[in-house]
Amino acid sequence: YVRNLPYKITAEEMYDIFGKYGAIRQIRLGNTQETKGTAFVVFEDIFDAKNACDHLSGFNVCNRYLVVLYYQTNRAFKRLDSDKKLEEMEDVKKKYNVT
Repeated sequence: YVRNLPYKITAEEMYDIFGKYGAIRQIRLGNTQETKGTAFVVFEDIFDAKNACDHLSGFNVCNRYLVVLYYQTNRAFKRLDSDKKLEEMEDVKKKYNVT
């Protein structure tokens, strides 16, 4: 996962920057107002991903310093699970008229 990208960066430029560290399976650039300046870069090999993460975090692209992180699906799902549990608790409160 990459943050702080220049808004006008292209997928080709991303391949040039990240491709130096190994074979890339996919690059998905954020294209909505909320995801602009972010991207997911998927490498074929996890060791290449680690190498890119280690070398490109803080890398200067168009006067912006990249923030390169491992994307952790379990962290995203924990948030969804906690939201769902809160929703279920609210439903139980309503059912039994508890405030």
